[in-house]
Amino acid sequence: MVTDAVSSESAANRGARAQLAALAARAGDEGGGVFARLRPALSGQGRAAAVLILFGELGAPASSREAAIDGSGALDSNAVDALPRDRPARAEVVSRDLDVLFVERASTLRSHAGQIAFPGGRIDPGDSGPVAAALREAREETGLDPAGVEVLGNLGVVPLERSQHLVAPVLGWWREPSPVQVVDEAESASVFRTPVAELLDAANRGSTVIRRAGHEWRGPAFIAHAGGREHLVWGFTAMLLDALFDELGWAEPWDASREFPLVGAPAPRGEFNED
Repeated sequence: MVTDAVSSESAANRGARAQLAALAARAGDEGGGVFARLRPALSGQGRAAAVLILFGELGAPASSREAAIDGSGALDSNAVDALPRDRPARAEVVSRDLDVLFVERASTLRSHAGQIAFPGGRIDPGDSGPVAAALREAREETGLDPAGVEVLGNLGVVPLERSQHLVAPVLGWWREPSPVQVVDEAESASVFRTPVAELLDAANRGSTVIRRAGHEWRGPAFIAHAGGREHLVWGFTAMLLDALFDELGWAEPWDASREFPLVGAPAPRGEFNED
């Protein structure tokens, strides 16, 4: 028997997917207006790249937190990653089990080491376009099955001036979720799914600030919990999330003056994978 709670959350996820699809359609009509405020002028020819912003539905029911307790009485971090958020979001379409996929970059990488990102990378000559590149990179980085991803649309192009990239965010819905994990430890340290409601919670929102040589770089940031750790989502990935939540009307009031510390952070160069 399907409970009212499960039924209503499924309806909410259908509503979330519908809003995401409408946003993607609008972006196509407007020529990439979704991220208009993130579009600085780009001098010269940029290097084409794509990222996959993949939303889905976590499989564990909200009442199954007890199943994440291992034999020692401790929370199994791998199981916890698959649990919905206890706190509901204010937006009705954001259910407790609506989630988004992240990759933690390896600490040994030349650029943006250890940062949280969406799966993605440069568009190769063999790719038919941004969608093919985003799906290929996601498969290579997380092991997901692209056949289970419904591509809702391309959200335009975001030029990154310092790194000279032209990044196409591809919006997807995980129609048939498949297992994900680190495929290449030289590139990724972890792969995890985070409830959207957790990212929207004001307790997990703030700003990152880099001050050097009289200059200041400030941007939105989020705290995501996975693997028994707190992960700071900042830079390009956080800017995309922030703009996306605003456009969808999902954003909740948060304190932009609250600063999250950055340890050993480099000055921004476009916040995108150049490896």
